[in-house]
Amino acid sequence: MGAPMGIGGAVVLLILSLIFGRNFTGPSEQTQQQTQGGQIAESPEEAKEAELVAWVLDTAQATWARIEPEELGAPWHDAKLVLFRDATPTGCGVGQTAMGPFYCPLDQKIYIDLGFYDELQRRFGAPGDFAQAYVLAHELGHHVQHLTGIDARVRRFQQMNPDQANKASVLLELQADCYAGVWGYYAQQAGVLEAGDIEEGLNAAAAVGDDRIQRRTQGSVNADTFTHGTSEQRATWFLRGFQSGDARKCDTFAAASQQ
Repeated sequence: MGAPMGIGGAVVLLILSLIFGRNFTGPSEQTQQQTQGGQIAESPEEAKEAELVAWVLDTAQATWARIEPEELGAPWHDAKLVLFRDATPTGCGVGQTAMGPFYCPLDQKIYIDLGFYDELQRRFGAPGDFAQAYVLAHELGHHVQHLTGIDARVRRFQQMNPDQANKASVLLELQADCYAGVWGYYAQQAGVLEAGDIEEGLNAAAAVGDDRIQRRTQGSVNADTFTHGTSEQRATWFLRGFQSGDARKCDTFAAASQQ
């Protein structure tokens, strides 16, 4: 996946601006970079990653601004992205590196530690820029769920049915994976994907499956404690979104009720 750079990249950005109806040629206003002490200094590698995630965020939000009102019947407004190191205050409490990337519905921001993408490659075995894009697109999927009220309904269900809380969490996360795939579909239609990008996304989705993480960290797997879904489930739902490009086909809750 080529995040546009250089002279040729500037042409691509201009074309994408025309396709998505949003200016991608200037700096993103949706991204903040901070630590507990305020602004941070970036390394060259972090600057490159920040440019990639800002571009992915802009294209993904432009996509959802077009399709969410039509397909999901909800108005759209942008989320914001906060890149941080070590820890940062959020509307949901203190965000820390160990938490991994997350979306806070209370302030409608996505938080990603600057060192996470290195961990994604080194610890989880999921290299590649589209793997990084998948992570951000997944978190933006939670913003879609928030705007449509899905996350609030799930929280109420979990409070009323604590024994089903983990299963509901899995369905919520798998739907966010599917929404990430929907963005991938439109990115492909816009001609910005490269050979091997979807494989990187599928690999990333599988790498963060509960079963794979538990097997690596605990040496065993306990399905009752899953919160995000198995590697197979996560890759399957991402692929469903990517192949269909239809957010309405991401109803994991209806699919579960039919099993």
